[in-house]
Amino acid sequence: MNMDGHWYVVQVYTGHENKVKLNLENMVAREGMQNEILQVKVPLTEVVEVKDSKRKVSSRPSYPGYVLINTLHELGPYVEPQVGQKSWSLIQETTGVMNFLGPNARPTALDEDDVQAMLSMATLEEEQPPTPVIEFDVGDEVKVIDGPFSGFPAEIQGIDMERQRLSLSITIFGRSTPVELGFLEVERL
Repeated sequence: MNMDGHWYVVQVYTGHENKVKLNLENMVAREGMQNEILQVKVPLTEVVEVKDSKRKVSSRPSYPGYVLINTLHELGPYVEPQVGQKSWSLIQETTGVMNFLGPNARPTALDEDDVQAMLSMATLEEEQPPTPVIEFDVGDEVKVIDGPFSGFPAEIQGIDMERQRLSLSITIFGRSTPVELGFLEVERL
C-alpha cells in the first residue's frame, strides 16, 4: 500500500463504486496520468447472505457511496494550474463521481492516520470470517435449518448482533423451549 501523496474521498453514486473505480483507472491510463493519480481504492467487506436456504459470500463496499483516491499533488480548482488542477478536473469529469468530500465540495486531503485506519480496517475485515447479513426482527417466524432442531419452526425472541446469535422460542411436545442459535442456522419462513 502506497502512502505517498495525498488521499481524498470522492462521493459517487451508491452501488457504482467499482464502476467509478474502473472508469477513473481507464481515464488515467488513457490520459497517461499514472504518475499523478497513484491509486483508486474501494475498501471491501465480505458478508454472508442467506437466500433460498443457500449461503453466499459476497463483497460489499465498506463505505457505500465513497471511493478513496491517492494523488501525487494537492488537488483543487485553486492550486497551481499545471500541477493538481488537471487531476482534479479528470476526477470531476469521471462518470458517476458526484463531488469531493470536504467543505463546499472542495477537495480536502485525509490525514495519513485516517487513511491507514480505513484501509487496514477493510484488510482486517477480509481476514475475519464474513459478517452475515440478517433480515430478521424480534417476533419473526423462522425455520431452523441446521442442528438437532432442523425443520422446527421458531419465533425470534432476541437478536445479539455482536455474537451473531438469535434467541428463539421453539415449541417441542407442546411446550415452548428457549434456544440460542447462530444467524446462519435459521431461515425466514
